[in-house]
Amino acid sequence: MIFLYPKMIRVYSVWMPLVLVFGAATAEFKVNEHDMWLHVGDRSAFNLLLTQRLPIPINVTFDIQHKDLVRTDPATFIVNNTANVLSWNINVYALNPGYSTIGLNVTPDNLTVSVDAFVRVTVRKSDTLYHISSIVGWIYFLAWSVSFYPQIYSNYKRKSVVGLNFDFLSLNLVGFVMYSLFNCGLYWIPVIWMEYLERHPRGVIPVQINDIFFSLHAVFVTLITISQCFIYEIGGQRISTTARVIHGIFSAVILISIVLSVIHIIAWLDFLYICGYIKLAITLIKYVPQAYFNYQRKSTVGWSIGNIFLDFTGGLLSMLEMILNAYNYDDWNSIFGDPTKFGLGFFSVAFDIFFLVQHYLLYRDHEYMDIPEGCQEEAVLEDPSEQMDI
Repeated sequence: MIFLYPKMIRVYSVWMPLVLVFGAATAEFKVNEHDMWLHVGDRSAFNLLLTQRLPIPINVTFDIQHKDLVRTDPATFIVNNTANVLSWNINVYALNPGYSTIGLNVTPDNLTVSVDAFVRVTVRKSDTLYHISSIVGWIYFLAWSVSFYPQIYSNYKRKSVVGLNFDFLSLNLVGFVMYSLFNCGLYWIPVIWMEYLERHPRGVIPVQINDIFFSLHAVFVTLITISQCFIYEIGGQRISTTARVIHGIFSAVILISIVLSVIHIIAWLDFLYICGYIKLAITLIKYVPQAYFNYQRKSTVGWSIGNIFLDFTGGLLSMLEMILNAYNYDDWNSIFGDPTKFGLGFFSVAFDIFFLVQHYLLYRDHEYMDIPEGCQEEAVLEDPSEQMDI
């Protein structure tokens, strides 16, 4: 044993540093909350937790994405390996409006820092604007949700869908089905959650329960409207060849995307993004057939003006909400840097104004519905006031 003892000392001296390194590599930092909402000038705090004691002292520095927006106290500190403290309260001060992320830098870097060790901080100028924006958001959500029903009621009252363009209906259905797939997949399927969080480790799933309700409700009421086309007078209307070609292209894209997802060439998250792009494309083109149809007939009879008023209200309020939020969080890039959402809202409102001009100015005194070529008959209103059906 006397001869083995020095060898044991040499072995121990070699392996001991490796054990220390390995022990350090298994510890993780975590935070008790990932999101903080502050008013300019406010102070709040989050709790930083270390999962186990460290064999070596380390230095922790907070990595702030936008240092002009928030600061932490302390900005840096040392975790002593002899101390019993494994939890710290970190103060956060809001300096200017905007969005920032607080992460961690650890030295030496042999310690694994969990991806959970971050805090997203949202700083707003005014609590009043925040509440106004929330109210505006709920109003336009309700306006858009209710906007489907005036057309259903008008069809029921007239016992006819003459004047409602079938291309618009079919595009609307496909668009909302795509929107529902995107929302439901990203909200309910864990595999897609993980794909999203792998790409955006500090991101938030961009779907809420009201998005789910709106999209599924939109599919449901659009199907009700389509069912009316099988019950009431249609006047020889049908889906145009152009619309059939568009639907064929969208169907081919969806089918190819599903195949590519199944064989793992693209992720299922990418498939959902493709569904979202199709929804955006449909939003840009879906009003064109109805506007042209009204022009051909020189009449808006059968196209509910109540639907347009509610859609117009929702579109205006959605843009107002974006402007309020951009001002409150000093985030004008959300409008000008990525104009898709704002542009779609503006585009919809522009078409609503065009429909209002058609209804109240261009064709307000037209009692007859001149059906375009290909329709079987010409319908005549008994009462011109039916143009105002809501």
